Amino acid sequence: MNPFESILVTLATLLPIVNPLGTAPIFLAMSADLPPAARRHLARVVARNVFLLLAAAMLAGSHVLAFFGISLPIVRVAGGMVLLAAGWRLLHAGDEPDAPPTALSSAWSREIGRRGFYPLTFPLTVGPGSLSIAITLGTGVTDGPTILRAVINLVGIGIIAVAVYLSYRFASKVIGALGETGTNVFLRLSAFILLCVGVAILWSGILGLVQTMGSA
Repeated sequence: MNPFESILVTLATLLPIVNPLGTAPIFLAMSADLPPAARRHLARVVARNVFLLLAAAMLAGSHVLAFFGISLPIVRVAGGMVLLAAGWRLLHAGDEPDAPPTALSSAWSREIGRRGFYPLTFPLTVGPGSLSIAITLGTGVTDGPTILRAVINLVGIGIIAVAVYLSYRFASKVIGALGETGTNVFLRLSAFILLCVGVAILWSGILGLVQTMGSA
């Protein structure tokens, strides 16, 4: 398999799971109280964290899980519970957010640092499913030098990070066309979808644990 085909394989396996276009409305809902400049900066932070997290999972994820004795079903259960909490909080958030300042102040910088990884990078953008695929990519090197395969996979992950940035960066323009009422309805629906995704991930983790107990 040549490098170009390997990059396509990485994209084909990870991009549908990360699904930046599908999670962009949820990103917008969870950053609706930020000014546009802060939201743009947050999109860059999340994209950078997506690359670092997927790269770390690919290069060392299996060793970290083995060291702590953590299985992937347990990661799914924990990630599902986190998404449930975030979705519930977002669904019951106030209808009218505080008026944000127009400048990117130090307070917003701290808020971006707080949200940049949790929950926007993990588990919203990079969840247990994409982490497990990245771990599989890291442990499934069967052809070619390991370093070369790792570099090829990192290129694919970099493309995914760029897609995340573009989807999150321009999400507000797409949603803004809905108007105030439509945006509010859309954000509520996004919160409900986030709850459903959390339930699905939690349930898949519980099923995985049950299957592990049955085969033990």
